[in-house]
Amino acid sequence: MHKHRINLISDTVTLPTKNMLEFMVQAKLGDDVFKEDPTVSELENRLANMFNQEAGLFCPSGTMANQIAIKGHTNPLDELICDINSHVFQYEVSGYAFHSGISINPLVGDFGKLSGALIEKAIKPDQDWLPNTKLVVIENTGNRSGGNYYSLNEIHEISAICRKRNLKLHLDGARIFNAILAANYSPSDIGNFFDSISICLSKGLGAPVGSVLIGSREWIQKCRKIRKVMGGGMRQAGILAAAGLYALDHHLGRLQTDHDHAAQLEQCLSKLTYVDRIRKVYTNIVIFDLTNEITPENFLKQLMVFGINASAFGNQSIRFVTHLDFTKEMLFEVEDVLKNKIVY
Repeated sequence: MHKHRINLISDTVTLPTKNMLEFMVQAKLGDDVFKEDPTVSELENRLANMFNQEAGLFCPSGTMANQIAIKGHTNPLDELICDINSHVFQYEVSGYAFHSGISINPLVGDFGKLSGALIEKAIKPDQDWLPNTKLVVIENTGNRSGGNYYSLNEIHEISAICRKRNLKLHLDGARIFNAILAANYSPSDIGNFFDSISICLSKGLGAPVGSVLIGSREWIQKCRKIRKVMGGGMRQAGILAAAGLYALDHHLGRLQTDHDHAAQLEQCLSKLTYVDRIRKVYTNIVIFDLTNEITPENFLKQLMVFGINASAFGNQSIRFVTHLDFTKEMLFEVEDVLKNKIVY
């Protein structure tokens, strides 16, 4: 049995590079609950400026950043609209109900993406027996939709409907830099379309921890209190924020490598007789269905024998996610195993 040398479970499995660790150790620190950590402030300001927003808030996780945003934009008896495959609906333990006392209206979008028309149809009339439609959340890129991303026109259209109908618009930017690269727009191109954005640092960017929530100065001040009550006020957090700063300087330019590796895996899988279907690969996520001759459990067990870790993704589906720690050599190794070693 090989050690699990190759991990395709998620892009969250990356370890900080030697240079990133050295940069973290040298970070200037202070107590961030008192707004006295210069490194945290630098990261918050840098990301807010990149996306044309006024202020930022460093959070321990993307889930917390999203949940703070939802609470910051809504009141109990409100409702948020999202795609049925959204992270805020599928993977945040019904936090919208637990933290914010609101309901959710999950729509069946186009492979993970909502449209302005779909949102407008879902807005509830003002009736005593219905929640108030208040917030729209879109995810870019979409995890369960295979790394699918929104075009600039699609974002513009959704934003226009939200403004017209007086809805707040939050972007779950879990893999926003993957989307920016693939769609060929810039952070400043899209920032103004949203009331808030959560930006994850621990996926494609390779930082060990953290997300930054950005929005207006007044709204972020409100969110600081929400972060505190959720237990997210941290002290010398600059040691973590430094990893985010390092990633912005050194890891953005290499995201194309992850996309290229995913595309090569897609090509390899398309030639295998035990693969029934591959969802279109947009960025760094590859989702494919096995034929009935092999179960996901059996397939994953065989991969593990060769030191490759991946995850089942429902029914006959498997997901591979490429990332900073997945090298070209590893890609060749995975291709060899897929082509020559799997028994079915």
